[in-house]
Amino acid sequence: MESVRLDKYLWAIRVFKTRSEAADACNGNKVKLNGVNAKASKPVKPGDRIEVRKHSALFSYTVLKLSESRMGAQLVGDFALNTTPESEIEKLRAPRETIILQRDKGSGRPTKKDRRALESLLDALED
Repeated sequence: MESVRLDKYLWAIRVFKTRSEAADACNGNKVKLNGVNAKASKPVKPGDRIEVRKHSALFSYTVLKLSESRMGAQLVGDFALNTTPESEIEKLRAPRETIILQRDKGSGRPTKKDRRALESLLDALED
């Protein structure tokens, strides 16, 4: 086996749960192969670098060996080297600041004055 389709390889090394998710990510320009946006059918060879954008983080992998079949999580390290920097992984762990707005039940829709007060509060938090 000299090469494997990119979507099949990403599925095999457990980056995506399904092969169709991997293909959608490739077609949505969320996957780069050796620094270039790659389509799902692009062949992958040992030594290639793969970058995958998932949520707010950019995961990086180096292809060690090829596989067309999905493997257990313990075997993934034999086929792909995860070179993702810790700073990218921290982006996923960062707590999300949430504002809980509560209105009294039965008070109706917010007025224009209420909306402006809310917008000024949100603007103050962004600064």
